[in-house]
Amino acid sequence: MAALSEIVGYCDSHLRLGEIQDYENALNGLQLENSGQVTKIASAVDFSSRGLEECAKRGANLLIVHHGMFWPGLRPVTKALRRQLKFAFENDLAIYSAHLPLDLHPEVGNNVLLMRALGFEESEPFFEEKGSLLGRRALADVALSELIKRLEKVVAGPVKTFPSGSKNGRAIGVITGAAGSEIERVAAEGIDTFITGEAPHWAAIAAEELGINLLLAGHYATETFGVKALAAHLAKKFQVDWEFISLPTGL
Repeated sequence: MAALSEIVGYCDSHLRLGEIQDYENALNGLQLENSGQVTKIASAVDFSSRGLEECAKRGANLLIVHHGMFWPGLRPVTKALRRQLKFAFENDLAIYSAHLPLDLHPEVGNNVLLMRALGFEESEPFFEEKGSLLGRRALADVALSELIKRLEKVVAGPVKTFPSGSKNGRAIGVITGAAGSEIERVAAEGIDTFITGEAPHWAAIAAEELGINLLLAGHYATETFGVKALAAHLAKKFQVDWEFISLPTGL
């Protein structure tokens, strides 16, 4: 058992929440407190009713998510949100959310961990977003077909591929989630093979016009890494158990 306040204080500092700007609806940090003690940590990509139910079912009372309670925006406490809050209060659940600070973290971040999972241990930050370098890029010489195989294995699913560039990836960029709309800015930074989660329709045309490879591995699938790593890190530090709640959206 550990104090919620100690975990939150450490996590805020470790993720540098005070330094990193984010989208308004992210509201990074502790979004809902419990009675003050943490017996087990659960992590999930998204805040949802199913996530809350699984958290309680597995005996956890701190849920760490990437997309938090207010991701849909300002809304009245009715219907689904009322049910979610009622369930959380009844089961003494705390909710902690981390968005861009978790994407870009050099140790437990989505982008660096996806790069490492693909076999690229050496990568560097790139692509400025809200004052921080969000993505990771690596210089390599790997066949596109091999890279796609690695990516499909890592995300345990299909990868939508737009092979409009070289047959070998030499400047590989990773920005997890929904960064496909930034393909022109990514290409301008010299990336020839861009890996992200999802993209708008026009990005496929842009990839062809720009002459770069675009690999879409799923918004959800590319953002499981950070919440797992953060929960494992906290569990080890504060000597509590942890578990990942897998609730894929298919997107």
